[in-house]
Amino acid sequence: MANSNFVAGKTAPGLVRKGITDALWTALIAFGMFVLYIGLKTDQNMDNKLVIVQRWGLLATIVAIAAVGRFIMTVFVQPALAARKAAKAKVVPVEGEQSFASKHFNKIALVLLMLYPLAAVAIFGPQGSLTYVDNFGIQILIYVMLAWGLNIVVGLAGLLDLGYVAFYAVGAYSYALLSMHFGLSFWLLLPLSGILAALWGMILGFPVLRLRGDYLAIVTLAFGEIIRIVLTNWTDVTQGSFGISNITKASLFGIYSFDLKDPHNFIRSFGLPMSSAWYKIFLFYVILLLCMLTAYVTIRLRRMPIGRAWEALREDEIACRSLGINTVTTKLTAFATGAMFGGFAGSFFAARQGFVSPESFVFLESAVILAIVVLGGMGSLKGIAIAAIAMVGGTELLRDMDFLKLFFGADFTPELYRMLIFGLAMVVVMIFKPRGFVGTREPTAFLKERKAISGSFTKEGHG
Repeated sequence: MANSNFVAGKTAPGLVRKGITDALWTALIAFGMFVLYIGLKTDQNMDNKLVIVQRWGLLATIVAIAAVGRFIMTVFVQPALAARKAAKAKVVPVEGEQSFASKHFNKIALVLLMLYPLAAVAIFGPQGSLTYVDNFGIQILIYVMLAWGLNIVVGLAGLLDLGYVAFYAVGAYSYALLSMHFGLSFWLLLPLSGILAALWGMILGFPVLRLRGDYLAIVTLAFGEIIRIVLTNWTDVTQGSFGISNITKASLFGIYSFDLKDPHNFIRSFGLPMSSAWYKIFLFYVILLLCMLTAYVTIRLRRMPIGRAWEALREDEIACRSLGINTVTTKLTAFATGAMFGGFAGSFFAARQGFVSPESFVFLESAVILAIVVLGGMGSLKGIAIAAIAMVGGTELLRDMDFLKLFFGADFTPELYRMLIFGLAMVVVMIFKPRGFVGTREPTAFLKERKAISGSFTKEGHG
């Protein structure tokens, strides 16, 4: 039997007893964690004095949810997963022909993305589509591009980088400063920002050539903080914490402008309704094109000798050196290539926002990008894109959680618990999918036939 306590969907008394014990311990731990965070709340009364508001009902609800969830996990979910895993181990899966959707997934996804802004305008109108195109379209695609760039460093080369947001900041400030002082256009500054970010990637790569693992992570974290502090304190150039505003907008290849004062304005030239949504739709297609470029370059590089050198470096650096691979150039090219795509995304971010400041490039951004890479499955472009949609889109959806007041009372403030709920959701996802959303990938080199490799058979689940 795969599990003696789980037979034909029934639970044994011992398993129920264990579930009750786990639930009680979970309730006790949840009470200790949230008693000061949720049970007691500080507020000000009419006399402007600090008072403590007791919310024992809300605390009891959360403790009960945690206990019931643990009981269900212990009694039902974990035995079912164990039985399913044992059944899969006995049966050798036979690969069948792929369905039409899975075979043409990339093409279908690309067509849907091309039609997405047009569908939003048709359904909600130009102004009504602004939220869907900008917050749920452009914002997600920016993080997809950033995560795909970091995937080259972390997923392919195996170099843990916690300061990737520094290259994002270099690209944004390069665009802002060069456009402000030299009046250069978006299409010229876009590649130039990527080149400057790649240069900084090589500057970071040289001092960390001999570092691996945790030591590399600490140095890259320090590099990201150094860049942010320099941007904050170099007020003569970057204007410090005030940031740089009125950044030049992107134009349609220099032919049409989105500036309302320009006689060659795109909206007036085509007789469209006055709305800022048209500029956002244009930016949507620009960032979509940049994401396609990032994916194409990554796929091509993986099939080239440099891509295989990255994967060899990721698996075993000592064995990589013994094969005669130059690990110095391999690491530098990984840092430079990943940083270049971060610079592209940064310059696009500056054109989209029209304003940049050091507060946009804190360590939390690096953590979010790295979380997208890990959650999607390191080395998997498709999985990373799915994780970006889930994380960024899910965060945006959780901004409006007024329906939770039906469960926790009218005094419940959803905005304060948005990240808490999202963090719990991530923990649940990683429990069920520890290798990421896509834990398998096809090898770049194969002998007789191409087969998918599970992340369980590779070092540290890199795939």
